[in-house]
Amino acid sequence: MSSCIKLDAQTEDQAPQKWCISLAEDTFQRFLSQGSPTVHKVFGEGSFFSPFLFGKFFDPSDAFPLWDFESDSLLSNLRNSGKSTVDWFQTDQAYVLKAELLGVGKSNVQIHTGKGKIVEISGQLKQQRESQAKDWRSCNWWEYGYVRRLELPEDADWRSIEAYVSNDVLLEIKIPRNNLHADTPDDAAGKKSE
Repeated sequence: MSSCIKLDAQTEDQAPQKWCISLAEDTFQRFLSQGSPTVHKVFGEGSFFSPFLFGKFFDPSDAFPLWDFESDSLLSNLRNSGKSTVDWFQTDQAYVLKAELLGVGKSNVQIHTGKGKIVEISGQLKQQRESQAKDWRSCNWWEYGYVRRLELPEDADWRSIEAYVSNDVLLEIKIPRNNLHADTPDDAAGKKSE
């Protein structure tokens, strides 16, 4: 039986210092070598949250212009080896992202849009110790959770973003496109009077 749960996309995030610590390649390699099976699922090869998703190391906390690229070309090596469960495309109506969330679970996934320019998919895997008062996203975030930040295209209607998780593992995000060439109210009124 298939289940589909709608996620709330938050437009206001009160954590201005999040993602301020960059993930370096050598740090990631050390972290992954000491990681649990869950860490390997979340950050492993082909995972949506892997820094190596796009063929070379790219810090997932840095915004990536995803829709400037074709998924077939950017993910060709992973797809040829059967290791990618990520896809994105655009239609005349929307930008669409689909990704399998291995090791994450729907209850942890959060969607935020920042000032209409960025969409971020993140979540916490483990709790910080109580003595640490900082938000997990403002320190070595990879030790506590995961993130993928994506630049939104200029015509994306970020206020109308929809996000769903199906069967607890498949994330689908739809971002409607604004019609940048739509009739102005004056044009529409003129057409009605004709």
